[in-house]
Amino acid sequence: MRALLYVCVAIVAASDSSAAQDRPRARDVGIRVGLFPPGAHNAITDVPGVLVGSLTLREGDSVATGLTAILPHAGSLYRSRVPAAVHVLNGFGKMLGIAQVEELGELETPILLTCTLCVWRAADGLVEYLLEQPGMEPVRSINPVVAETNDGRLNDIRSRPIRADHVRAVLQSARTGPVEEGSVGAGTGTVAFGWKGGIGTSSRRIPGVLGVGDYSVGVLVQSNFGGILTINGAPVGRELGKYSFADRLASGAGDADGRGSIIIVIATDAPLDAFALETLARRATMGLARTGSFSSFGSGDFILAFSTAESVRRSNVVPTDGREPSPLVTTTQVRQDRMSPLYEAVVEATEEAIYNSLLRATAVRYRGTTVEPMPIDRTLEVLRKYNVLGPRQ
Repeated sequence: MRALLYVCVAIVAASDSSAAQDRPRARDVGIRVGLFPPGAHNAITDVPGVLVGSLTLREGDSVATGLTAILPHAGSLYRSRVPAAVHVLNGFGKMLGIAQVEELGELETPILLTCTLCVWRAADGLVEYLLEQPGMEPVRSINPVVAETNDGRLNDIRSRPIRADHVRAVLQSARTGPVEEGSVGAGTGTVAFGWKGGIGTSSRRIPGVLGVGDYSVGVLVQSNFGGILTINGAPVGRELGKYSFADRLASGAGDADGRGSIIIVIATDAPLDAFALETLARRATMGLARTGSFSSFGSGDFILAFSTAESVRRSNVVPTDGREPSPLVTTTQVRQDRMSPLYEAVVEATEEAIYNSLLRATAVRYRGTTVEPMPIDRTLEVLRKYNVLGPRQ
């Protein structure tokens, strides 16, 4: 039965991926966000060392959910921890592990994204998997980081279908390079701005002439929120008659009062400590706002940022020669007064990642109801009307 389920999952995931290939990313249609250039894949994996895995669960027209895994590097995160910070814009959500990240300013496990009622099952599977790894035999405490958005509109969320073997599979699938987007992984059942939401990603390279260093910033989002969709300043949601409160303010098919959530994960290879990462995470909210979100009541808007730079990692390995580790830590990191280019980069990448999550999404049906993706042709008509399209890239 388990093998059959995996076959079904693989077939559906392949089908969804094929359908997503027919839908463009933002730059494919001339939506150019900001000033800075993207990385090679325009994805969070453009930050050296970062890996992303995706597992999609589809069972008939009732289960539509999954897992997305983000690994800051391919080694043992427990032994080689990365500095990290969390910013909570709106706390109506569940992000497991947040207290220890805020207290210690570091990340010791991969990050998992899933559905609301699957958080604890995903966390249990993550702990089980990590404790089995070589070198983890003495470990008696571990802090799994798992975040969610509520996909109950398109998924039988009460069935809590995530299992430990799913967690193992998504972690083992994590790769560098292009990242699956749209109705996949943790974005399989999400809805944004009244259309199908999902996973989206984007990246930026910091131009060397700005004097901060040759660094990258990458963002991955799980979009499941409402508002009045705006793309490059053009009022797409209003023009297409699908926006929050539309059912009460005008004749339109709105998304009620915009409830929903978003998870934003930020990676950079710039050497930053937890304090600087928290300031970076706060700036991502500006990219979110540019897309038309007003962070409604009932929204869980969580941003987690980490640095992959070797110079700021925290070793958790005790010397085997009997020496006590030094009580002092020396690091090299970006000065606070040189952070502005990184701030601009994260705003741009967050905005574009959200657009990609919408553009790449495909329709999902749940018990007779289908949530359609954002219409490409009509959206492009609005963008041409407001003259906000650039050359395709």
